[in-house]
Amino acid sequence: MAVADRSILPDTVKAINYDIELFDLELGGAFSFQGIVKIQVNIKSSTKSITLNAHHLTIREAGISGQKPSHISYDEKSQRVTLVFPEELSATSDAMLSIRYAGTMNNSMAGFYRSKYKPIVTPAQSVPMDGEHHVMFSTQFESSDARRALPCFDEPNLKATFDVSIEIPKDQTALSNMPEKEVKQGKAGLKTVVFERTPVMSTYLLAWAFGDFEYVEGFTQRKYQGRQLPCRVYTTRGLKDQGRFALENCHRIVDYFSEIFNIDYPLPKMDLLAVHEFTHGAMENWGMVTYRTTAVLFDEKQSDAKYKNRVAYVVAHELAHQWFGNLVTMDWWSELWLNEGFATWVGWLAIDHLYPDHEVWSQFVTEAVQTAQNLDSLRASHPIEVPVRDALEVDQIFDAISYFKGSSVIRMLSGHLGVETFLEGVSAYLKEHAYGNATTKDLWAALSKASGKDVHVFMDPWIRKIGFPVLTVAEEPGQIGVRQSRFLQTGDVKSEEDKTLWWIPLGLKTDPKATGATTKALTIKEDTLRDIDETFYKLNSDQIGFYRTNYPPARLESLGKERHKLSVEDKIGLVADAATLAVAGQGTTAGFLVLVEKFQDEKNKAVWSQIISSLGNIRSIFADNETVANGLKAFTLRLVVPATEEIGWDFAPSEDFLTGQMRALLISTAGNAGHEKTIAEAKRRFEAYQKGDRSAVHPSLSLAIFQIVVREGGKPAYEAVLDEYINTTSIDGKETCLLALGKVQTTNLVKSFLEFQFSDKVALQDIHIGSVSLAANSKVRNDLWEYLKENWDTVNKKLSASSVVMDRYLKTCLSKFASHKVEKDVAAFFKDKDTKAYDRGLVQISDTVQANANYKERDEALVLEWLRAHEYL
Repeated sequence: MAVADRSILPDTVKAINYDIELFDLELGGAFSFQGIVKIQVNIKSSTKSITLNAHHLTIREAGISGQKPSHISYDEKSQRVTLVFPEELSATSDAMLSIRYAGTMNNSMAGFYRSKYKPIVTPAQSVPMDGEHHVMFSTQFESSDARRALPCFDEPNLKATFDVSIEIPKDQTALSNMPEKEVKQGKAGLKTVVFERTPVMSTYLLAWAFGDFEYVEGFTQRKYQGRQLPCRVYTTRGLKDQGRFALENCHRIVDYFSEIFNIDYPLPKMDLLAVHEFTHGAMENWGMVTYRTTAVLFDEKQSDAKYKNRVAYVVAHELAHQWFGNLVTMDWWSELWLNEGFATWVGWLAIDHLYPDHEVWSQFVTEAVQTAQNLDSLRASHPIEVPVRDALEVDQIFDAISYFKGSSVIRMLSGHLGVETFLEGVSAYLKEHAYGNATTKDLWAALSKASGKDVHVFMDPWIRKIGFPVLTVAEEPGQIGVRQSRFLQTGDVKSEEDKTLWWIPLGLKTDPKATGATTKALTIKEDTLRDIDETFYKLNSDQIGFYRTNYPPARLESLGKERHKLSVEDKIGLVADAATLAVAGQGTTAGFLVLVEKFQDEKNKAVWSQIISSLGNIRSIFADNETVANGLKAFTLRLVVPATEEIGWDFAPSEDFLTGQMRALLISTAGNAGHEKTIAEAKRRFEAYQKGDRSAVHPSLSLAIFQIVVREGGKPAYEAVLDEYINTTSIDGKETCLLALGKVQTTNLVKSFLEFQFSDKVALQDIHIGSVSLAANSKVRNDLWEYLKENWDTVNKKLSASSVVMDRYLKTCLSKFASHKVEKDVAAFFKDKDTKAYDRGLVQISDTVQANANYKERDEALVLEWLRAHEYL
């Protein structure tokens, strides 16, 4: 995207260093703060005005080169402030712009903000209250919210250094990107904490925090600048021991990345901070990463083991950014994928290195690849590298395309070049652009040099074009024809939408005993592969390629019969492709059911996860037809009950992580599909748990048991799990309860639950969690939509504080419908609303619901016929 097409600040003045003083923090009431920022600037050409970014700040006074501004104007829409001076400012490489200003420590999870929490031990005396809760304070500046905390040149390629000092109560702790430089005596009961100067970096990576913090500490094995690097996990008082697992991963991952990038971690410390209210999962501030509590804390006694997997991965993802994003930053937001796609892929690489028994690449295929393909199969998707004119538009592209398609394409490329060669190119890229900004072209150039291949030629369409291909296979004796075309979930791709020619690694495997597959790629619209062994072949070996494969029905059935010859990733891809192609009308539901029927004896958790996810989506779409719904429920039970009964309820001490996770998945599926024996056991265990036997519900089965009980137990069970939400001290326990409560079966309980979600009992960051479960609950999802319409003013007021939260909430609530009537109702409802913050999300909802409705209309009678013919009805 050309610079001329961007809405950016004038380039006459460039910041070199910011010296930030924060003081007179109002800990209560309006939660205001005062600040002084002294910005060392380079005035490149003479000017009478300086324009900076500022949002929700009041400029008290300003000055530069002996002049005070004669006029200060604010542009609220573009979040800019312009200082106009009486005399022209001469060009100089060293001037000092000083600004005194005031702002608010808001409750919107953006800028300099406060987080509410209930302390589990007595907090420090000075910790302020906000209503019934205590509060801590931290920052969230990505993408464009540093301007809420200080007037600044808030664009990713306007890098500078930063000095920070903050005045806080003596009994609290302050953190920032760099270590403490000194602590000065302040006014009564206060101290001023001064931090070392940061390296050159973007404004969105600046951070500070303060509160009633404590920490656990560890050290890297490798030495950095002659000493082992200190790594700490900070929490509010009473939670530090739950940070030990993240800490254990932190220092090992810093060492691992320093080695594979061949660049030592450049800062003198690495802090991880648990923040009680947080829009995303975490934020990679250089040297001081902030996290949602469930992404960094883990209680060995009370937490579901799946959160252990999450904590390890999110820690790795954010630490990857310390190099890829922080040391080298994308030039502009249109190349956000350079940060997020790479950090996602290399985060999984690190977890595979640390926990090879977790089989993370199969998890990657079920989660990252499928999530990306589901979004990218909509017309309302966007290219990985998406034009961004205004930085204020960027929040809507922190999505599955930037993260998961980006990382999937990197996995495909690294598979083609070889991981070692790929990392060699990455290291060269990081070294060449260290402390600066770079583009996709710069990365391709480094990878091309390392590999001797023209990466730009075959990767460009994957990055710059919308969508991805489906490979349609036609069989003839001894050969197969393959044809690429764009895949749309609606199944109605037009010729003008099907112009892209993708480079597609075919990954043809014909010998199941072989460790590799052919490296041939499809670079034209269609081709013929000859000398094929018709007894067995599989395209896209290990699902390395980012595409779907449409086999002839007989071949799909044959691969199902020969599934023992397939890798775990191959099985996942086969199942996911068959289900998605049925939705698009390029396959059939019957074909999918015939395929998965054979997986009754499957032993792998990731494969079961994909089967249950794909089957669950089909059941959701046909849920309004009671007869079909009953047939699919019977199909589900016949499929999962043998495996559920075999795996049982009890966890063996020597059991591996994936077996425990598979048990939870199977019990949840069987119970929620109405298996009487599973329901009875869940109720028995819950009753014992309620009577004080906490061992009756294993933490990793708490979600499955709570869901089954809420679904089956009416108001008493709902109130019991609601009480569990109020009283749990487990960090992830509240998420578990919200997900379980979404299994309610009556309109009255839906209303009660939604009123609870929008009360101050549920953190803003968590409101969507319960509604995700309600939306997936076909019995009550219409009640959810009716509630949103009837209470829109309340919902909008609560959620619009954060565009990220609003966009996420609507997409999770409304994408499960399969009705043209509902799609029209949604469009009509939002027609007269200001939807700028979530307009892209609304189009994606419309696309998804229409695809679901088309599928339902097309396949409903055929599914009914198949279920009857196979005695599921």
